[in-house]
Amino acid sequence: MNELPTPARTTAPPTVAAVDAFDRLSFLGWRWGLAAIVAGLAVSFFLFGYALIYWRNADMDFMVVYNALVLNDGKPQRFFDHTAYISILSVQYWFRLLHGIGLLDAWTLSAMPPAADTAGFDAAMTSAVRAGRVLALLTATGCVLIFAGLIRCVVRDRRIAMLATFAFAFSGGVAVHSRILRSELVAACPVIFALLILIVAGRRASGARPLTMAAAAALCVIGLENKVQAILLIGALPIVTLPFGSGTGASVAFWRDSSVRWLAALVAAAAALAAVTAAWPIIATGFDRALLDAAQFRPLLLGRFGIYQAALLILTGGCMVAYAAIWRVSVAETMASMFAMAAGASIALLALNFEYSASNVIAVANPLEKMLSFADAGTADAEIASGPWGMLSLLNGIGSVLARYTFVLHPSPRPAMFLTWLIVPLIILAWSRGERLAAVQALLLLLAAIGIDTLTVRRGLKSEYFIFTDPLVILACAVLLESLNDLRLHKWAYPIGATLFVLHIAVGQAEAVKYATKRSGPQSICEWNRHYLPLLPLPWCPVRP
Repeated sequence: MNELPTPARTTAPPTVAAVDAFDRLSFLGWRWGLAAIVAGLAVSFFLFGYALIYWRNADMDFMVVYNALVLNDGKPQRFFDHTAYISILSVQYWFRLLHGIGLLDAWTLSAMPPAADTAGFDAAMTSAVRAGRVLALLTATGCVLIFAGLIRCVVRDRRIAMLATFAFAFSGGVAVHSRILRSELVAACPVIFALLILIVAGRRASGARPLTMAAAAALCVIGLENKVQAILLIGALPIVTLPFGSGTGASVAFWRDSSVRWLAALVAAAAALAAVTAAWPIIATGFDRALLDAAQFRPLLLGRFGIYQAALLILTGGCMVAYAAIWRVSVAETMASMFAMAAGASIALLALNFEYSASNVIAVANPLEKMLSFADAGTADAEIASGPWGMLSLLNGIGSVLARYTFVLHPSPRPAMFLTWLIVPLIILAWSRGERLAAVQALLLLLAAIGIDTLTVRRGLKSEYFIFTDPLVILACAVLLESLNDLRLHKWAYPIGATLFVLHIAVGQAEAVKYATKRSGPQSICEWNRHYLPLLPLPWCPVRP
């Protein structure tokens, strides 16, 4: 039998389409993805936050709730440590609202049963603390949604924005603050939002951009009013934002050629003068030497108060001038933006008048001195040295921070650190590919995070502090993924992304599970009860004269 020869193949074999990792990781889309994130936050809250016994997270649940009860009773605020001002006010008005609609009876200090009535006290305090925790969830959810909207404006790829929002929502910092009352979330998020707003404003020029600058400055001051530690993040913004301009961010025709541009700058100057004049009594109180001495504040540098505050203002102005030169922002717009920022910051300072306390004012005006007043002995020694060389000792914690960033050398409930495993090689890759602007942007964000963590490691770099720097790490990763967009088609992109996805949820919830399964009692609260809750005796603490 004759066999016919096999004909030669004339067509190429079909190619297998590359798998897009971004599509697979964000398969729910934008709206459903946000809904799933919010639902995940709610599930975590009700499992590991709301149902916990009311004294489990007494530091700072008790402190914030107590001061809200005190203020609703017409008595002055007690807690000034750092300062939780916005948090306490929000809980105060939240309690008023819940009482007004019949959902909360224990909304004032006088409405609390005495400690001798253990059952009544437990029931009332449980309802008050749980009401406060619900507000914490609502605040965290609002911050996540605002972050989502802003990051969507920063990165063009909606899928990257969704992944960044997921990383932020289930980061260690948000996981902590979504179920307990703390001051860090309301301090850090306004400053992070200011950073994102500045990035968006730098890339998209408009005639109203100085108003955007005013809003960013106001947000920074609001964050500082809630926790003085925000000053570290605020101090990093002028430098971090420098490389985030673009060719489309050059001044519009109004600020370049309009005959009224200087009139607009003059109006901004007048607004700044009026705002600073209105806020001047607060500023003067903040640097009142008698009040500072009474509070046992010691000047950080050269034996004088106000030096680093002035240096920060000079740094901000210098960076604005440099930014204008690099990204072609006109002199008129730059001047108007400076005046607008002064006005925005001054108006935000006026918020301290809602429940005025000189202790809050001097803490906000002198944030580093306030931080050092409750720092550890090593940091206090640096402050005693009272000079630049003494402050260098604060950098001794850099090794500890780098060990934490590896996660392997120092594990912690901080899943955002896994992203550094991507960021460092991606910075090198971006630079080698010629994407040098993205590499510089990510590098500055990472260095800012490391620097801030180095200064806070003296306080143990607790999970509550992650919220100040995790967003910087997440933003750095998002910037790199957008510039190296083709990596989404790499064969290892989806497995790596899916692994990070699972690790992010598991590690981020570790602290919540730990607190939910703790078996210790509330006796340790008695150590600080008399100081922070002087008018609220607790059933399990001994009665003292």
